[in-house]
Amino acid sequence: MGIIQNKAIFFDRDGVINYRPVGDYVKSPDEFSFCPDLFKFLKFIKEKNYLAIIITNQQGVSKGLMTNEQLSKVHNYMQSELNQKISFNFDDIYSCTDLATNKSSKRKPNPTMILEAIEKYNIDKNQSWIIGDSITDIMAGEKAEIGTIFLGNSLQNPFINPNFKFTNLYQIIENFSKIENFELPFLKYDLDIF
Repeated sequence: MGIIQNKAIFFDRDGVINYRPVGDYVKSPDEFSFCPDLFKFLKFIKEKNYLAIIITNQQGVSKGLMTNEQLSKVHNYMQSELNQKISFNFDDIYSCTDLATNKSSKRKPNPTMILEAIEKYNIDKNQSWIIGDSITDIMAGEKAEIGTIFLGNSLQNPFINPNFKFTNLYQIIENFSKIENFELPFLKYDLDIF
């Protein structure tokens, strides 16, 4: 009998968990505002025994717009608020603070942060998904060979094909049985072209 693996939902942060500030970064708890459907969705997946893991690019640190300590304060505030409101929070947070121009192997669309979490938590790729609002989230999920869910109104690239597209997290709840029963095909992207 094999070791039982965990299943996980990976979350992009800005635009999925909290509102994305236009042309800026969330630099303090005062600037962090939850998307309203996050509470119900996180409670829903935790009650279904999914790990909830954040995978986020935060190059504002390397740009000198905030410090690692400030980023930690934002995440501590987020976790505390979730605990108070729904008695659940995220199981882990992976942040890449490298500049996009540095071509970091850790930064999405590379799958490194997802793969590190998969190894750390013994996660079954076939039962795991990433939810994101950008092309880089979907590409990272594909490269890690997990399911991909695009959240938003329009995906601005005809060559990127997430497994599912929804406009909000409530729609994911409504369609969750379809998601869980979906057989995952995997595409391979050449990261050098993006």
